[in-house]
Amino acid sequence: MIVLRNLCFARAAKVLVDNASLQIGPGWKIGLTGGNGCGKSSFFALLTGALHAERGDLDLPASWVIAHVAQETPALPDAALEFTLDGDAELRQVERALVAAEAAHDGEKIGALHARLAEIGGYAARARAAELLHGLGFSDADMARPVAEFSGGWRVRLNLARALMCRSDLLLLDEPTNHLDLDAVFWLEAWLRSYRGTLLMISHDRDFLDAVVGNILHIEQGGMKLYSGNYSAFERQRAAQLALQQSMFEKQQREIAHLHRFIDRFRAKATKARQAQSRMKALERMEEVAAAHVDTPFTFRFRDPAAAPDPLLVLHQARGGYETHAGQKIILDGIELTLRPGERIALLGRNGAGKSTLVKLLAGELAPLAGQRTEGKGLSIGYFAQHQLEHLRPDESPLQHMARLDPQTREQELRDYLGGFDFRGDMATAPCGRFSGGEKSRLALALLIWKKPNLLLLDEPTNHLDLEMREALTLALNEYEGGVVLVSHDRHLLRTTADTLLLVADGKAAPFDGDLDDYAGWLAAQREAAKAPTGDVAADRAADKAARIAAREQAAADRQAMLAKRRPLLKESERLEKQIAGWQEEKAQLDAALADPAVYASSDRSALESQLRRQAELASAIDGAEERWLEVHTELEALG
Repeated sequence: MIVLRNLCFARAAKVLVDNASLQIGPGWKIGLTGGNGCGKSSFFALLTGALHAERGDLDLPASWVIAHVAQETPALPDAALEFTLDGDAELRQVERALVAAEAAHDGEKIGALHARLAEIGGYAARARAAELLHGLGFSDADMARPVAEFSGGWRVRLNLARALMCRSDLLLLDEPTNHLDLDAVFWLEAWLRSYRGTLLMISHDRDFLDAVVGNILHIEQGGMKLYSGNYSAFERQRAAQLALQQSMFEKQQREIAHLHRFIDRFRAKATKARQAQSRMKALERMEEVAAAHVDTPFTFRFRDPAAAPDPLLVLHQARGGYETHAGQKIILDGIELTLRPGERIALLGRNGAGKSTLVKLLAGELAPLAGQRTEGKGLSIGYFAQHQLEHLRPDESPLQHMARLDPQTREQELRDYLGGFDFRGDMATAPCGRFSGGEKSRLALALLIWKKPNLLLLDEPTNHLDLEMREALTLALNEYEGGVVLVSHDRHLLRTTADTLLLVADGKAAPFDGDLDDYAGWLAAQREAAKAPTGDVAADRAADKAARIAAREQAAADRQAMLAKRRPLLKESERLEKQIAGWQEEKAQLDAALADPAVYASSDRSALESQLRRQAELASAIDGAEERWLEVHTELEALG
């Protein structure tokens, strides 16, 4: 097992973790979590020997083989399959020794080496490597291609395959789902569940963590704490702990103060007692949920878009692809798609099926080879894709990017806005060329949101984003009133934001008759055989599928109806809060003035009467507004 005793480690003279003591049992699968810069990657470096402890002990079995994913891949001429096989160091060592023994005609050594090759599964190694590559999205033809021919994202997959090929006792994975599509994520999830060694994994995909790990090791405020259960269980446990700290309520003080005031005022009123009890329950729920994410540095929402056309965008018999010297390379054909305000579509499909091509068609970055693309009048598209990070000016700061985008807005307002994306203080004025991938993604999202788009096209927006930023993005998308088309391997984001699933496969884009669980089954069937043998299975499950489809469609309709009812109530609540705050401030000033005895000694009785009259008007207005605020929130609670 892995044992930490009073462990302290640091980077660049900054202590990251101090006095950490815990034990990790063999075969445990652990998710390593914590804020950016807390020391997660440094802990991995400590385990691999790339970093040394400042003090304390880290005991690791000397016989353990450790596998981890390399950060860089040189442009090697080796074939992808051979590169993957190199991950099993002992296999390669035995193969080399066997070649030497055969050259020396050493029969005894040849026999011993063949015996060892059988013990380590060497005869099935190529099949095992091919299975790994297939699972991560490589075709048979790809396996013979040189590593140098693959792009950066595919080289990351090759490094992952090489790490998985190693017959390790300890596997260290840092964001393994980045650069993977949903197909590969499902496969990797199943592979890791069956992995027999000890797994330590950094991931910002909560569904992936929930499915794979049985413990969470959380780094916070210089300490390390081990929690039992998956990520959702950890979140609940941490929420209960944070609920003991008063600082957790800073972001919700205004609403909590309202709730407490109403509870105190109406608890004894027979006509309002039920509402008061309801508010007490709402307060308890709000405190429990708020605690889990109280320390998030991200607080943003989409700015209200300008009036949106209906429909926003129409593709009619559209053909997507590219012009080449040999003619047209058609990827998608016969696309019929109408996007409307409030519609939320998630694109599903295997890697290379054409999801990004469809998004580029919608964005106007790719002109249809045939058919029509029609924009509604007043359409404003917000398009996010990973390649757009390259458009950021590396020598300019987030604040300079914002000023270039909107030179008329005051600097303080731009700083306040950037603060919601955790660009505060020096970060707001630092050149973004030095930023991490996650920081660049946050900046690109901030720039996109400022433009007030009424149609969002998001192609893998969560790559490099941590759990807190993903949660903030999910919440913001749920409040967004425009149309959304989303490509993502983050199932939590898909489940919580998408109403419609569109399957991109076999050159077509059509509604998918199922949910994400059905899609996982569809992918598994596709992997099992080249010819889709799903007809009988689909027929056997038709009734169950139809029920799920109907339920999903009804849920989507109910959600749209609920949103339509909630929006005016939310706006009225905000208006009432502003009114109440203004009136309370004015009344407080009047109360202070009327508390001065000199006011009553004045000969100007009309001024005194006017002040007293205004004081009574304000008290009445505040009472009425607060009662209406309670009614509005009661209606909101009933809507869910």
